[in-house]
Amino acid sequence: MGKLVGLAALLLIVAVLALAVLAASVWGLPRSAVSGPASAPSPGGSPSAPGPADRSPALPAGWATLEQAAAATCPGLPWAVLAAIGTVESDSGRSTAPGVDSGANAAGAEGPMQFEPATFAAHATVGPGGASPASPYDPVDAVYTAATLLCSDGGGTPSGLGGAVFAYDHSTVYVDTVLTLALAFGEDPALDGAAATALAFAAGQLGVPYRWGGDGPGGFDCSGLTRAAYAAAGVPLPRVAQDQYEIGPAVGAAGPVRPGDLLFFGNGPSGVDHVGVYVGGGLMLDAPHTGAVVRIEPDGWPGFEGATRPG
Repeated sequence: MGKLVGLAALLLIVAVLALAVLAASVWGLPRSAVSGPASAPSPGGSPSAPGPADRSPALPAGWATLEQAAAATCPGLPWAVLAAIGTVESDSGRSTAPGVDSGANAAGAEGPMQFEPATFAAHATVGPGGASPASPYDPVDAVYTAATLLCSDGGGTPSGLGGAVFAYDHSTVYVDTVLTLALAFGEDPALDGAAATALAFAAGQLGVPYRWGGDGPGGFDCSGLTRAAYAAAGVPLPRVAQDQYEIGPAVGAAGPVRPGDLLFFGNGPSGVDHVGVYVGGGLMLDAPHTGAVVRIEPDGWPGFEGATRPG
């Protein structure tokens, strides 16, 4: 991170994840009027981007159950952190990049959770129904081994979670991305591919300066950030917040706001002047104003006008 805002964002996300561990309800936070009711509850080299973005679930069938069972072997470890790591590393096993199904990537990493061989050997865990001996290419063994590694690095405690994720890939951008996606998966296990990709992109911009008219890299305004995030997901958006709001589709009768939805603020339906992307836990990620940076903050900005679900 190397920047105070990155540390602040990290601590905010870790604090919310910690509440998820301690509370019986999802996240255990007061819900804002925007958020609505909640839904039901370095091993490798450079992580790959989440896979092809669409409105199908970001997690393949059975992966949430697998990750929940693996996380249970480390009391206090949020299962959604495993979901986020798998999504970033290999699109939860769906990536066709070298090293996912066989072989290794350019950095020597293997399997859907992208372990370096020595790291996997040191923490190899055979999960129920997994390969024996443990294999980094077997999804069950890979996820259970990731849980073992994170636990050994302190991931089962609120104070150790951020450091455990950092140790997994030694990148502060990686930590921001994983913990942001974990917050989203924790609120919405059915998070779709477009939302996951947009959130991953936006999380990678934490700490980037606000720049009026900025489309990145190096600077964003509020609508420039949301436009770039959804462009990464293959979903085109207009340039300004008002037009993004008008293009919809609006979230309303379709149900409560979900992670990845865009939140709009202003002085009436024709006076929209700010937009952020909902992360989960009553938080949004946005580029707020001149002199600030891309950050995560509570979604309770004044003048809420509505939400949309791009794509």
